[in-house]
Amino acid sequence: MTDPIMHALPDGTTVRLREIEPDDGPRLLAMWARTSAASRRARLPEHLDVDESTIDGFVDLDPARQFALVATLGRGEDEVIIGVARYERHDDDPDVADFAALVEDAHQGRGIGSGLVRHLALQAREAGVRRLTGDAIRVDDRTLQLIAEVGLQLDDAEGTVEADLDVDLGDAFLRTVDDAQLRAARAAVERFLHPQRIAVVGASRDRASIAGLVFANLMEGGFDGPVYPVNPSAESVQGVVAYPDLASCPAVPDLAVVCLPATKVATAVDEAGELGVKAVVVISAGFAEVGGAGAAREAELLEVARGHGMRLLGPNCMGLLNGASDVRMNATFSTTFPAPGRVAMSSQSGALGLAVLDHAASLGIGISSFVSIGNKADISGNDLLAYWETDEATDVVLLYLESFGNPRNFSRIARRVSRNKPVVVVKSGRTDAGRRAASSHTAAVGTGDRAAAALFEQTGVIRTDTLEAMFDVATLLASQPLPRGRRVAVLTNAGGPGILAVDACEANGLDVPELSAETQDRLRALLAEEAGTRNPVDLVAGASGQDYAEALRVLGASGEVDAVVVIFIPTGTATGPEVASALADVATELDDELVLLSVFMSKRGVPDELAAARVPSYAFPEDAARALGRVADHAAWRARPLGSVVRPDDIRTEAARGVVQGALAFERTPSGAPLIGRAHGTELADASRGRDRGRTVWLSQLETEAVLRAYGIPLARSRIVRSPEDAADAQRELACPVVVKLASPIHKTDVGGIELDLRSPTEAASAVGRLRERLAEQDLTEHGDRFLVQELVQGVEMLVGVTHDPSFGPLVVTGMGGTLVELVRDVAVRVTPITDRDVAEMLDSLRMKPLLEGYRGAPPGDVEALTDLLFRIGALVEDLPEVVELDCNPVFVRPKGQGVVAVDVRIRVADPS
Repeated sequence: MTDPIMHALPDGTTVRLREIEPDDGPRLLAMWARTSAASRRARLPEHLDVDESTIDGFVDLDPARQFALVATLGRGEDEVIIGVARYERHDDDPDVADFAALVEDAHQGRGIGSGLVRHLALQAREAGVRRLTGDAIRVDDRTLQLIAEVGLQLDDAEGTVEADLDVDLGDAFLRTVDDAQLRAARAAVERFLHPQRIAVVGASRDRASIAGLVFANLMEGGFDGPVYPVNPSAESVQGVVAYPDLASCPAVPDLAVVCLPATKVATAVDEAGELGVKAVVVISAGFAEVGGAGAAREAELLEVARGHGMRLLGPNCMGLLNGASDVRMNATFSTTFPAPGRVAMSSQSGALGLAVLDHAASLGIGISSFVSIGNKADISGNDLLAYWETDEATDVVLLYLESFGNPRNFSRIARRVSRNKPVVVVKSGRTDAGRRAASSHTAAVGTGDRAAAALFEQTGVIRTDTLEAMFDVATLLASQPLPRGRRVAVLTNAGGPGILAVDACEANGLDVPELSAETQDRLRALLAEEAGTRNPVDLVAGASGQDYAEALRVLGASGEVDAVVVIFIPTGTATGPEVASALADVATELDDELVLLSVFMSKRGVPDELAAARVPSYAFPEDAARALGRVADHAAWRARPLGSVVRPDDIRTEAARGVVQGALAFERTPSGAPLIGRAHGTELADASRGRDRGRTVWLSQLETEAVLRAYGIPLARSRIVRSPEDAADAQRELACPVVVKLASPIHKTDVGGIELDLRSPTEAASAVGRLRERLAEQDLTEHGDRFLVQELVQGVEMLVGVTHDPSFGPLVVTGMGGTLVELVRDVAVRVTPITDRDVAEMLDSLRMKPLLEGYRGAPPGDVEALTDLLFRIGALVEDLPEVVELDCNPVFVRPKGQGVVAVDVRIRVADPS
């Protein structure tokens, strides 16, 4: 552990956790003096008592035996230690270590101790400690609570705290950590959205300025708590007595909103922290978004906030609002304050947030809360998702994202939230320019926006391409139930829009079935003779509001459709208000599970009658169909089981890790072979101790095969050779048709580096000569020192691999393989970890799926073996973070029951530090 960790506490504040340093002696002695003797006796063994004579041994540790973490507040010379945790390995058994933790009395009960012990346990296991024991700790109620919070176990028989790190740091531990993080995030956001007292630092008398608008909105929006304007240059602001600084306010604010020049913000935040303010919104711009000095200012601002345990929203944001009728807090500079509602929104862009609020209000979408996260230096979209998950005022969540702070956290939180509340996202930055520099087939087809699309698909998040489409979906979700299925009836008074609606429905994955004879007979008995009844149901131009109502009742009672799209176009007979009133009346009679949408193609826009009846209305049929298609996809995702991560039993992780770590220790030749040491085997693990940190290398062929075989991945039989004579011997030994190809980590087909279907030793030997000639012609002779002679394998060619996205981390990729992979791009991508459901959906989504099922008389492929291969690749990339690129192309899928074989394999590794 090198960098400090900002640990979020259950009360919504933070504390800094860092490794103890040799100059921490005075700080630790000061903490010792502030801690009662009773606390020290209960938490520490006697030999850990600290005083002037023993302090050096406590802060200057032997890294091979000891490690300690401290919890601190403040920064620089003002930093104070408020908690400490340490372990010390047993001399006779280094796998076992004693541990202890102490938090000073004033900060006990805040979750600091559990945070210290949790991170200590993680560090201990990383260092090779397999069991922590606290048998010197007195087991009392507070100890029991701490152990439960950490997620470790208590040895009841001995009355001691003892943790088997190989067991206890598993799923239960991770769930405990995850739950603690979620509670902390929710508590933090609660501080922002439910303050009792607010101060606006920099409040202005000019209502046209941002600082003036923020203050005016708070005063006029309905917030019933005090709002303090802080302005040293004014006696009053907009008719309210002003205060020269935060300390002069009648009471300490719960929330401070800072609207000052960027250079003055850190000072104001520091003052707020000194007073005990726990939440600060920084509206001001001029930070990381401008780079250079702005980025430095943002880093300083964050350090100031963290030094006080304070949470920070922004900087460079437009603020936040709570639209609930009992709060009505508008701490933004938007002049629009939407009505109370059940939709929560977050925007990373402040300017866009203004448009978002205006549009929501124009559509009649009520808002529960809105948060602009700006540069998200601290509070992030993940924190907001965690809050909205349990917010009883929120049913639907809308997000505008430019980037992810922590995609893995987003994946975990969003997957859970989407099971109960729809999450709709507009994600900017869809271009895939990064793939132009990709070094393998997998990286070329798996990077960029594909990763975001995979993440959203896995988590059930509804992605839209535009803000308008996001609001179309939100309008539907906020007013109608999720559809039971994809069957849609179209009810219209004009044939053209009806046909457009049918086409749009089918284009969005919806089904427009022909209605049964019984339902058509019921419609004919009610409608004009020339009306169409098959679906779409065409009422013809002379239809009245009553005709719409009667037809809608029949469709709703038929049980043959899950949704009805009603289209009205002015024809000169019925009026928009008449039809809208008729639909609103019938809407109350319909099955609660039937989805009803309307399309009013008139200048009047959305009729008020429909808004009152909570029937969504759209300008064009395509808009309604697109929104319904997205929502139907989400409903289908929610109905499916989540799936589980499958880990095969015969995996040898340590063997693979030894190869990877050893490979990072060696210099390489241009062909990828190690210059020193052996090329594969667990004996390389010891060499990793002196490796060059931060290196990235391609594994040699033997190293690659060793890693893959450790994970049970089937490989074609092969031999590494260095001469034509060796190639002849290898073909003779394999006794089957072979291929000869370069063993260097370059694209072989691009340089003519492969010879196929060689059936004799002579042919294999000649192939080596031809490959060397081609390399010489291209000035690539450095790649001609080693060749791979491999059995010829046949089957359906697939790509299976891993690439590392800078935002999303490891991605598993599969799809059509071979030389055309980058041209055809028929691939599926998933963010790790992958579940059995993810794997099934990946294979089902491929256009080449018929080839695996047996196309035009060919035998079906061994999909079960391919699925198992993907599970093994998923496990490999989770176990070995050093693997940043893995390319198995092609993987031949043999006929059912005959398995799969990976033929051309490459692995690139990098030191994760």
